[in-house]
Amino acid sequence: MSFYRQVAEDRFEATPLTRGPWDARSQHAGPPAALIGRAVECRPGARADSRVVRITFDIARPVPIGPLTVSTRVVRSGRSVEVVEAELTPDGGPAAMRATAVLIRTADGAAPGVPGVAPPPGPETAREQPFPLPYDEGYHTAMETRFAAGSFLEPGPATCWLRMRVPLVDGETPSPLTRVLVAADSGNGVSGVLDIRTHLFVNADLNVHLHRYPAGEWVCLDARTAVDADGIGLADTALHDESGGLGRATQGLFVAAR
Repeated sequence: MSFYRQVAEDRFEATPLTRGPWDARSQHAGPPAALIGRAVECRPGARADSRVVRITFDIARPVPIGPLTVSTRVVRSGRSVEVVEAELTPDGGPAAMRATAVLIRTADGAAPGVPGVAPPPGPETAREQPFPLPYDEGYHTAMETRFAAGSFLEPGPATCWLRMRVPLVDGETPSPLTRVLVAADSGNGVSGVLDIRTHLFVNADLNVHLHRYPAGEWVCLDARTAVDADGIGLADTALHDESGGLGRATQGLFVAAR
């Protein structure tokens, strides 16, 4: 199994493993974000010496579980910086997600490496806890989740390690960027401050900044959420692997009673 089956160069069929928490017919935003990141990496003419340092996703509407087309367009291509736009469109409808990626040219030995923050306690000591969703299969069964702090069952900040149990696309090994993006959208889920049974807290965007890509299969979300009484929230997530910090993700939230 995988999150997607590729049926043509730019067309994919979503599997039930993409199912998210808000609607049984819609995807969790992590897999489509990763699919867009894959398209940015694999587009024709992609430069091998460039790396995504920022990717911003605008989530216009829920992404249905079904056929999808992913397209990319280079907006600006300079010597050191490149900007790429991407779009994910379900069959029979307008685009559901759009993204803008900034890529920066890399070079071996360009600067002395400066260590970032130390990693949280690793996944080997964390408590395994699946997403508490009522579906037999979905994102919650396709991802392994282990909490170093916090829990799905208690509100507030959380530190959670995630690992893909299945590939993003059938027959492919996930890239490091893919591993980050498929996990990063879960920041508001692991650090929710409201009861999912009584409230919606759906992100309208996802912004990911990276100063390096992860090594290995595990990605850690050190996340916290704040909610205003007017129905707007923000999830702020520090991203780590087992060696230390990778970058940061933020999500603007629409919050409402169910």
